Amino acid sequence: MTSANSSTLPPKLVDPFARTIDYLRVSVTDRCDFRCTYCMAEHMTFLPKKDLLTLEELDRMCSAFVRLGVRKLRITGGEPLVRKGIMTFFDGMSRHLGNGLDELTLTTNGSQLDRFAQPLWDAGVRRINVSLDTLDPVKFKDITRWGTLDKVLRGIDAAKAVGMRVKINTVAIKGFNDVELFDLLDWADRSDLDLTFIEVMPMGDMGEVQRLDQYWPLKDLRAQLATRFTLTELDYKTGGPARYFEIGETGQRIGFITPLTHNFCESCNRVRVTCTGELYMCLGQEDMADLRAPLRASESDTPLEDAIHAAIARKPKGHDFDYSRQQVAGQTIRHMSHTGG
Repeated sequence: MTSANSSTLPPKLVDPFARTIDYLRVSVTDRCDFRCTYCMAEHMTFLPKKDLLTLEELDRMCSAFVRLGVRKLRITGGEPLVRKGIMTFFDGMSRHLGNGLDELTLTTNGSQLDRFAQPLWDAGVRRINVSLDTLDPVKFKDITRWGTLDKVLRGIDAAKAVGMRVKINTVAIKGFNDVELFDLLDWADRSDLDLTFIEVMPMGDMGEVQRLDQYWPLKDLRAQLATRFTLTELDYKTGGPARYFEIGETGQRIGFITPLTHNFCESCNRVRVTCTGELYMCLGQEDMADLRAPLRASESDTPLEDAIHAAIARKPKGHDFDYSRQQVAGQTIRHMSHTGG
């Protein structure tokens, strides 16, 4: 589809604070084959199929964003690789690489990588993020509820074997993987994997799981690292919110995503679209724009592009996440699996 008035639209998406929005994260499903305790309740009620954007609608929507200046597209979920026929979407998106799109990538739990690594590479995916919070098989089973560590490790090996660069995303969880900090670092070094630590974010009702009990500030994690290693901040950027450091003793590059202890909103260049077509201008705010309605209302992309521009025009300056004063402030009611990791 082409927009009838695309030539009159601004070439880039720029928010009210002069930030250029060139990074889109799209959830293609709310379903997952894990039930990680910081992401989902154990007994989830998933969305009916009719509410989800079809793969064709996802293609059309993402293509509109690329026309409007998005340079990086990250596919998320849920677990994106459990969506039936997902490779037709990746294959379709690959046509934009080198033609507006600089990078097509995904975040995955790794459970399906053993069979999808080669097709993803063939579609132009060169770098992926794998969510992995522990190297202990028993603890892995506990936190994912349904996952198997060996299967994920095989998937990581398969991705490396086809040539992908793999970054491990580890959620820092107090009382769970804080004792594994140096083991995780050593494993990533030996395996030639990048490693990024992420603070627990207050999203969704986890039932018996309390966010404040899980929260391990990354400033404390860094202080623990500093007892053994020298950390030097780098200028390296991947387009996301991570700040990167080099470990002097090993030469490793590690990242920190700190939405709570170090607010990164001033440089935010990204928006998220859910699997139902809800555009969230900020992960930590409830304001959203419905893109599914204009998608389904017209064969022209003009209403869709107008809706995208109108949404970016009200992107907030920052989120409201806060764990101060021993309470969870700024908590959003939607699950991370709905918005996209």
